[in-house]
Amino acid sequence: MATPQADRNSQALLLQGRRILICRPEPEASRLAQAFQAAGAEVRRMPLMAREPLPATPERRSTLQDLDHFAHIIAVSPYAASLLLDEIDHWWPQVPMGIQWYGVGAGTAAVFAHHGLSPNKPDNGWTSEALLALPGLKDLNHEKVLLARGEDGRELIRQTLEQRGARVTVLPLYRRFRPYYAANDLKDNFAGFRPEVIIALSGETLNNLVEASSAFLATLNNALLVVPAERVSELARKAGFRNVLVPDGLADQDLVTSVASWLMQEAGDNGKPSKDARD
Repeated sequence: MATPQADRNSQALLLQGRRILICRPEPEASRLAQAFQAAGAEVRRMPLMAREPLPATPERRSTLQDLDHFAHIIAVSPYAASLLLDEIDHWWPQVPMGIQWYGVGAGTAAVFAHHGLSPNKPDNGWTSEALLALPGLKDLNHEKVLLARGEDGRELIRQTLEQRGARVTVLPLYRRFRPYYAANDLKDNFAGFRPEVIIALSGETLNNLVEASSAFLATLNNALLVVPAERVSELARKAGFRNVLVPDGLADQDLVTSVASWLMQEAGDNGKPSKDARD
């Protein structure tokens, strides 16, 4: 859902005192919290998805030592790209030449670019579907592709590339899990804080949010829920969330601008800002 762009002064006005609950994993949650706080918002962090690197295996070591056999290397997230580059640095004094590098979105591509690579990324969007639309991934007759990702997740990239003739090797680098929160912490964050905006930037985070907040959904359903893609937006609406926003970008400032722009639009529709009271 595209919204009018709010300038920095408008953002400060629209976000002043707004209650934002950020459910991203760390360190992204703390970084995004700083961006919203700088715009005047009141922010709480409650990561509902955490990640940890998987232990090394002989199979993974063998794959990385054969890196020069791959024509294409794809990372599904900045975290996957960072872990992959750390392991490549361990086995290769210099990254092999002739490989096409891909990031699902701008943030992932930026990790590769910071390492001196020239990654491909979608011009618009940051989804698996947008990545698969890139010309370089259209005709892959018997070409080898390395897919760096978590130990589980959507299979769309692998399945689609295999259908296009690629020989895909999935390289699991980390696992995701839902952190534990005591009942009092959940009550405090959901019922006490009463967030007006909730940031949940993956389908798994949304699922964890729905499960964790099951006793408070009536309180949260009117909050603005920010999700990464239309696919996740549909799931959110089915779960009962009435106000769902797909932002114009996933960079921190893009998220701040998209939320402020949505609030600006709501204020225009209602004749005044729709900020609710705590009591």
